[in-house]
Amino acid sequence: MNSASSFVLAIVLGYALGCIPFAVVSSKVFGLPDPRSYGSGNPGATNVLRSGNKKAALMTLIGDALKGVAAVLLVRALGMGEVSALLAGVAAFVGHVFPATLGFRGGKGVATAAGVMLAAVPWAGVIALALWLAVAFITRYSSLAALVAACSAPISGLMLTGSATVCGALAAMSGLLIWRHAENIRRLMNGTESRIGGKKAPSAG
Repeated sequence: MNSASSFVLAIVLGYALGCIPFAVVSSKVFGLPDPRSYGSGNPGATNVLRSGNKKAALMTLIGDALKGVAAVLLVRALGMGEVSALLAGVAAFVGHVFPATLGFRGGKGVATAAGVMLAAVPWAGVIALALWLAVAFITRYSSLAALVAACSAPISGLMLTGSATVCGALAAMSGLLIWRHAENIRRLMNGTESRIGGKKAPSAG
């Protein structure tokens, strides 16, 4: 069932899920300061990790990823069609980046995008995750790993499904994710980007 009404409902449901601020929620659960008040000010897992609480950061990471998964699976379970499910995933990603619950200032969307891909286009998600792990392991740049994974997404999505719709949806998420990493890109080019495990954690959450 792919229709205009199902598309609208899918987008609304997806965006609502994406607006759940797991960085703020996990910080409250563990009695930490609001993640927007320290570090990069980014409400994402990497910035929560700056608090020194790995459990809170892990909760944030898992929660942000599950938002993307839940959006796709919920709409799919409602029988609204694969295109609607994909739209719901993209909407969840947008909701994470521009959440109404946080004044439209959200995270960078890496975990949520990964969740969307793993639920909507599993093998493309696996490829992106594998690339992220490989680049992060070799370079120790979390941001560079995210950028490489983002660039791969629409290509692998098109090759695996042959669908222009899938490619377009993944390209939209990738473009927004890359835009949100503009500062990281500048630091990478200047050689000032921090590395994983360094004194200052990279802001890719």
